[in-house]
Amino acid sequence: MRRFLLAAAVLAGLAGSAQAADAPVEVMIVGGFHMSNPGRDLHNVQVDDVLAPKRQKEIQAVTDGLARFRPTMVDVEWDSADKEYAQYLAGTLKPSHNEVVQLGFRLAKQAGLSTVHGIDVEGEFPYDAVEAYAKAHGEEPILAGTNAAVEAFVKKQSDLLAQGTVSDVLRFLNDPAEIAHGNDFYRMTLKIGGGKDQPGADLLTAWYKRNFYICANLVQLARPGDRVVVFYGSGHAFLLRQCVREMPGYRLVEANDYLPR
Repeated sequence: MRRFLLAAAVLAGLAGSAQAADAPVEVMIVGGFHMSNPGRDLHNVQVDDVLAPKRQKEIQAVTDGLARFRPTMVDVEWDSADKEYAQYLAGTLKPSHNEVVQLGFRLAKQAGLSTVHGIDVEGEFPYDAVEAYAKAHGEEPILAGTNAAVEAFVKKQSDLLAQGTVSDVLRFLNDPAEIAHGNDFYRMTLKIGGGKDQPGADLLTAWYKRNFYICANLVQLARPGDRVVVFYGSGHAFLLRQCVREMPGYRLVEANDYLPR
């Protein structure tokens, strides 16, 4: 009888281990905007002081919403966050407007996580070559149209923030339809070029390379059963979501199911 019970216990343990190994990695991509307004993008959202009490309350509401996902891992758009997050936990990090600190660090601390993973990878963005080719071959209207669409997209974010809350902007940025539309700029660059001279395709290839290196960092860190929240600029959301959605053993979770209204 004792031998039977021991065998049953071993089988139950093996079954439990197998189930744990088969548990999907759930990933939520939270596309965001630069809260510190560094001006590194072609088009930049106008952001007021996110350290002001009103914005801090809004950011905490966002954090509370995302915390319902019960994340076991937080990834951010830095190449490393170890030193800064340790200082944040110790209360010695200087006040920062940066979205990594305001959203990533805050959520990780609230979730009781000891580490925040920086998964960013630097990449080339050869836009100058695209612009030069377009000017030389009369294709400037293509770029003008795509840039006008991006400018309108950025203005929408600025208006939402001026008139509403941080969550209003994040919900707009993380709507699947907007994410798909936001990728139009990169696809339209394929129209710029001809024959063996393909600056648009070169730009798109560089953009894909950077994003899939980022996704490689993500999937190499995660383990079965993890619930990962990834904070990244919204321009990356389309390709990061695609990577997660197509990755065996992974499940994409919609941020707007957790962001407050």
